[in-house]
Amino acid sequence: MIILSCKDIEKSYGIDVILENVTFNINDGEKVGLIGPNGAGKSTLFKIITHQLEYDSGDLYIDKNKSIGYLAQHLSLNSANTIYEELITVFQDLVDLENKLAKLEILMNEPYDPNNEDYHNKIIKDYTTCTELYTNRGGYTYKAEISRVLKGLGFTEEDYSKPIDILSGGQKTRVALCKLLLTKPDILLLDEPTNHLDLEAIEWLEDYLKSYKGSIVIISHDRYFLDAITSTTLELINGHVNTYNGNYSKFLDLKEKNYEVQLKAYNLQQSEIKRQEDIIERYRSFNREKSVKAAESRQKALDKIDRIKAPDKEQKLGKVTFETQIKSGNDVLHVENLSKSFGEKVLFNNLNIDIKREEKIALIGENGRGKTTLLKIIMNDLEPDSGISVLGKNVFIGYYDQEQSNLNFEKTIIDEVWDDFPELTTTEIRNALASFLFTGDDVFKKISLLSGGEKCRINLLKLILSKSNFLLLDEPTNHLDIMSREALENAILGYDGTVLVISHDRYFLNKVINKIYELAENGVKEYLGNYSYYSEKKKNPLRFQEEEEIIGKTKTQIQNEKKKKRDLEKAEKAEKLKVKNIEGEISNLEKLIVDLQNQLCLEEIYSDAKKSENINKQLLEAQNNLDALYGEWERLI
Repeated sequence: MIILSCKDIEKSYGIDVILENVTFNINDGEKVGLIGPNGAGKSTLFKIITHQLEYDSGDLYIDKNKSIGYLAQHLSLNSANTIYEELITVFQDLVDLENKLAKLEILMNEPYDPNNEDYHNKIIKDYTTCTELYTNRGGYTYKAEISRVLKGLGFTEEDYSKPIDILSGGQKTRVALCKLLLTKPDILLLDEPTNHLDLEAIEWLEDYLKSYKGSIVIISHDRYFLDAITSTTLELINGHVNTYNGNYSKFLDLKEKNYEVQLKAYNLQQSEIKRQEDIIERYRSFNREKSVKAAESRQKALDKIDRIKAPDKEQKLGKVTFETQIKSGNDVLHVENLSKSFGEKVLFNNLNIDIKREEKIALIGENGRGKTTLLKIIMNDLEPDSGISVLGKNVFIGYYDQEQSNLNFEKTIIDEVWDDFPELTTTEIRNALASFLFTGDDVFKKISLLSGGEKCRINLLKLILSKSNFLLLDEPTNHLDIMSREALENAILGYDGTVLVISHDRYFLNKVINKIYELAENGVKEYLGNYSYYSEKKKNPLRFQEEEEIIGKTKTQIQNEKKKKRDLEKAEKAEKLKVKNIEGEISNLEKLIVDLQNQLCLEEIYSDAKKSENINKQLLEAQNNLDALYGEWERLI
């Protein structure tokens, strides 16, 4: 069933056409990826759907019985609240019911007055009604749901009491995302939801959205994320939308095939049009009445044909190539017993790594663990508390800063690049800028007027021109659209230098990385593979045991390792059984609570103070036990 539909939607700003004849449908429960280059109008389309922007023409249909949730529109945060206080506002109706039930319980414990039977009956009726509402709306589970979402998106219990006004921009975005997910709208519009999330939180969100019952439309450049969640892809390109049945990887395949079919049809028609135009021109050149009439007849027929449009083609970056001016020694970086803290916050201790020439390594870990700090220590921009960091012979660092702090916002694009590389000629600078899609008068734009993606492209260009042999990349794919990410990946794959990259882009990590360092408080753990290998190894440490056995192991060692594997599998089964048993206990307790609440409504109970007190005592104990079970259930899952 269609719940959202756009037909021939158009939107312009002056002479700039942003959306032109945009047409698509969203079905109930459908999960859709909305992709397209930066500046294509994806966020504009979301704002039109949520009535933040007026469209110039076309038709927009949204099922009046369906609610829409959009991060930027509906979820402004109250900075006076703590994180938990802000999220509990989503369940204000349940909080109000809790307060009402508490007051009714006090009234029900008053001595029964036979002369005021109607009064007592009304209290009982109100209590029964409120209890049913509270149960049906999830009154016994909403607090556990708040904790589940908060922990899933990277908050700890210590964070719950933090005031919103002291949070960073990224943390506030995560709180707003938590709030949006808890509201559970029928149509969920997500604009780059994986920004500001670490890998663990991204994986949690991925699983959450897979089982989401409503419809979802996701703007994202995270191809791994789109592949995991979406079943339909909308490509917004050149102002209009093309619809593909499939996730991102399927879209790539279908798009290539469609492009070839459309291009062939277009070229055939163009060839026929040219042939007809040549005939018409030849007839007219005879300058006879009969030939002129024949030319006019053919021209009328030609004017009536339904002309095929040239297939959409993205404006792509020129070939991006990282080159090294000087080859480094084999030993690129040696880090020994490194530690760093800020106040009482320990980032890492006893950190030891050795990086060799041409290795392509990812540095991953939870947000706030000190990944960027480590890069700054390597560059000697920060001093460690202890330990050493030593670069090898002929190692020259090129640094990509995700914050773009090395850009002068008052300079023009051409001056920003030329001032760093004054030895280049005008032609060389203009050609380099053109390969990154800065052409014509665009090169004289001020840096301050550029989008995040455009600033990223300038920094990447400067990195390429530096010809460094050791690249330190801090979230290089953030703000880049998909075509720019693919160009960067191909450039790194062909690079003969060394790379250490911080990234949450799993598609990128799978494609270009051959080693992963997982940063923790007590140092780093090394994984000899890409992201998929790392993920499998984390879920099952013995998954690749046989492939990684060292030649020369004794039979006893192998048998011991197989025993450990069996013990681990046994422990995993026991944990799954425990979760299942807890879920059964939760179900029984919820039934007991409803039964006890119903008993409180019986005249022989509420008219007897002793019995009423006993039931209330059982009810309180059951509710406490339920909370404890939910806490244990959360810990295990």
